[in-house]
Amino acid sequence: MNAIHLLEQDHRTVKKLLERGDDTTERAVKTRPELLQRIADELRVHEAIEEEIFYPALVEHAKTKEIALEGYEEHHVVDGIVDELKALAPDDGTWGAKFTVMKENLEHHIEEEEGEMFPKARTVLDEDELDELGARMELRQGELRS
Repeated sequence: MNAIHLLEQDHRTVKKLLERGDDTTERAVKTRPELLQRIADELRVHEAIEEEIFYPALVEHAKTKEIALEGYEEHHVVDGIVDELKALAPDDGTWGAKFTVMKENLEHHIEEEEGEMFPKARTVLDEDELDELGARMELRQGELRS
Protein backbone atom coordinates (compact mmCIF):
# COMPACT_ATOMS: atom_id res chain seq x y z
CA MET A 1 0.00 0.00 0.00
CA ASN A 2 1.10 3.54 -0.73
CA ALA A 3 2.50 5.23 2.42
CA ILE A 4 0.24 8.26 2.09
CA HIS A 5 -2.89 6.16 1.67
CA LEU A 6 -1.97 4.16 4.76
CA LEU A 7 -1.51 7.32 6.83
CA GLU A 8 -4.79 8.76 5.54
CA GLN A 9 -6.60 5.58 6.67
CA ASP A 10 -5.10 6.02 10.13
CA HIS A 11 -6.24 9.64 10.15
CA ARG A 12 -9.84 8.61 9.46
CA THR A 13 -9.73 6.08 12.30
CA VAL A 14 -8.42 8.66 14.79
CA LYS A 15 -10.94 11.28 13.67
CA LYS A 16 -13.82 8.88 14.35
CA LEU A 17 -12.48 8.18 17.84
CA LEU A 18 -12.03 11.89 18.54
CA GLU A 19 -15.65 12.59 17.65
CA ARG A 20 -16.73 10.18 20.40
CA GLY A 21 -14.73 12.15 22.98
CA ASP A 22 -16.89 15.24 22.64
CA ASP A 23 -19.81 13.54 24.37
CA THR A 24 -20.22 14.64 27.98
CA THR A 25 -23.13 12.46 29.05
CA GLU A 26 -22.75 10.43 32.23
CA ARG A 27 -22.29 7.27 30.18
CA ALA A 28 -19.65 8.96 28.03
CA VAL A 29 -17.74 10.05 31.16
CA LYS A 30 -17.65 6.40 32.25
CA THR A 31 -16.19 5.33 28.90
CA ARG A 32 -13.54 8.07 28.75
CA PRO A 33 -10.66 5.90 30.02
CA GLU A 34 -11.36 3.19 27.43
CA LEU A 35 -11.73 5.75 24.63
CA LEU A 36 -8.56 7.56 25.64
CA GLN A 37 -6.66 4.26 25.69
CA ARG A 38 -7.91 3.41 22.18
CA ILE A 39 -6.82 6.83 20.93
CA ALA A 40 -3.45 6.49 22.67
CA ASP A 41 -2.92 3.02 21.14
CA GLU A 42 -3.77 4.30 17.64
CA LEU A 43 -1.48 7.30 18.07
CA ARG A 44 1.39 5.15 19.38
CA VAL A 45 1.35 2.97 16.27
CA HIS A 46 0.69 5.83 13.84
CA GLU A 47 3.42 8.03 15.31
CA ALA A 48 5.89 5.15 15.28
CA ILE A 49 5.46 4.42 11.58
CA GLU A 50 5.68 8.11 10.74
CA GLU A 51 8.69 8.79 12.96
CA GLU A 52 10.60 5.60 12.13
CA ILE A 53 9.89 5.36 8.40
CA PHE A 54 7.96 8.20 6.73
CA TYR A 55 9.44 11.33 8.31
CA PRO A 56 13.07 10.18 7.89
CA ALA A 57 12.42 9.79 4.16
CA LEU A 58 11.08 13.36 4.05
CA VAL A 59 13.91 14.84 6.14
CA GLU A 60 16.32 13.80 3.38
CA HIS A 61 14.75 16.36 1.01
CA ALA A 62 15.04 20.12 1.46
CA LYS A 63 11.48 20.65 0.25
CA THR A 64 9.98 18.43 2.98
CA LYS A 65 12.55 18.59 5.78
CA GLU A 66 10.98 21.42 7.80
CA ILE A 67 7.44 20.07 7.73
CA ALA A 68 8.66 16.60 8.76
CA LEU A 69 10.58 18.09 11.68
CA GLU A 70 7.46 19.98 12.69
CA GLY A 71 5.54 16.69 12.61
CA TYR A 72 7.85 15.21 15.25
CA GLU A 73 7.20 18.21 17.50
CA GLU A 74 3.44 18.05 17.03
CA HIS A 75 3.52 14.38 18.07
CA HIS A 76 5.44 15.36 21.20
CA VAL A 77 2.86 17.99 22.16
CA VAL A 78 -0.10 15.63 21.69
CA ASP A 79 1.65 12.85 23.62
CA GLY A 80 2.06 15.22 26.55
CA ILE A 81 -1.65 16.05 26.53
CA VAL A 82 -2.55 12.35 26.34
CA ASP A 83 -0.35 11.69 29.39
CA GLU A 84 -2.05 14.53 31.27
CA LEU A 85 -5.49 13.14 30.38
CA LYS A 86 -4.51 9.68 31.60
CA ALA A 87 -3.51 11.21 34.94
CA LEU A 88 -6.90 12.93 35.38
CA ALA A 89 -10.02 11.35 36.79
CA PRO A 90 -12.55 10.92 33.95
CA ASP A 91 -15.05 13.12 35.78
CA ASP A 92 -12.53 15.89 36.47
CA GLY A 93 -13.90 19.22 35.29
CA THR A 94 -10.82 19.92 33.17
CA TRP A 95 -10.92 16.56 31.35
CA GLY A 96 -13.27 17.79 28.60
CA ALA A 97 -11.32 21.00 28.01
CA LYS A 98 -8.02 19.14 27.85
CA PHE A 99 -9.52 16.58 25.47
CA THR A 100 -10.72 19.43 23.24
CA VAL A 101 -7.20 20.88 23.13
CA MET A 102 -5.79 17.47 22.21
CA LYS A 103 -8.45 17.04 19.54
CA GLU A 104 -7.75 20.48 18.05
CA ASN A 105 -4.01 19.75 17.97
CA LEU A 106 -4.61 16.43 16.23
CA GLU A 107 -7.03 17.92 13.73
CA HIS A 108 -4.51 20.66 12.90
CA HIS A 109 -1.78 18.04 12.51
CA ILE A 110 -3.94 15.91 10.20
CA GLU A 111 -4.96 18.93 8.10
CA GLU A 112 -1.35 20.03 7.78
CA GLU A 113 -0.17 16.57 6.78
CA GLU A 114 -2.94 16.00 4.26
CA GLY A 115 -2.99 19.57 2.93
CA GLU A 116 0.71 20.36 2.86
CA MET A 117 3.02 17.49 3.79
CA PHE A 118 1.53 14.77 1.59
CA PRO A 119 1.38 16.94 -1.56
CA LYS A 120 5.02 17.94 -1.00
CA ALA A 121 5.96 14.31 -0.34
CA ARG A 122 4.51 13.37 -3.71
CA THR A 123 6.90 15.84 -5.37
CA VAL A 124 10.03 14.37 -3.75
CA LEU A 125 9.06 10.68 -3.63
CA ASP A 126 7.88 8.77 -6.67
CA GLU A 127 5.14 6.11 -6.60
CA ASP A 128 7.61 3.26 -6.23
CA GLU A 129 9.21 4.94 -3.21
CA LEU A 130 5.80 5.62 -1.66
CA ASP A 131 4.81 1.98 -2.22
CA GLU A 132 8.08 0.74 -0.69
CA LEU A 133 7.65 3.01 2.33
CA GLY A 134 4.04 1.88 2.63
CA ALA A 135 5.06 -1.78 2.66
CA ARG A 136 7.60 -1.11 5.41
CA MET A 137 5.06 0.91 7.37
CA GLU A 138 2.40 -1.83 7.10
CA LEU A 139 4.89 -4.41 8.32
CA ARG A 140 5.90 -2.20 11.28
CA GLN A 141 2.24 -1.49 12.05
CA GLY A 142 1.60 -5.21 12.28
CA GLU A 143 4.55 -5.68 14.62
CA LEU A 144 3.39 -2.88 16.90
CA ARG A 145 -0.20 -4.13 17.05
CA SER A 146 0.68 -7.75 17.85
